[in-house]
Amino acid sequence: MNKFSSIFGQILQIFDKRDFLQAVRDTKAERCAKGFTCWNQFVAMLFCQLGQAHSLREICGGLATCLGVCRAYGLAFSQSIVRQTRLTC
Repeated sequence: MNKFSSIFGQILQIFDKRDFLQAVRDTKAERCAKGFTCWNQFVAMLFCQLGQAHSLREICGGLATCLGVCRAYGLAFSQSIVRQTRLTC
């Protein structure tokens, strides 16, 4: 069986999640975080940069369309987070 990965998935593989989480723990970056974890925010921002999103509406729409794929990248975006964000778009 052939296994394919999107370009976004291939770029994301460059960043080791364990090293990233260790750096987050070392710097205590998530001590006041509410909602998004540092990893989720990093992946969302990388998605926005690569997709050349120009507005919050584009970001919300892009993340909403790939919610099913997000789990494959280690994300825990819930429908409620996307819905709440869409209300502000």
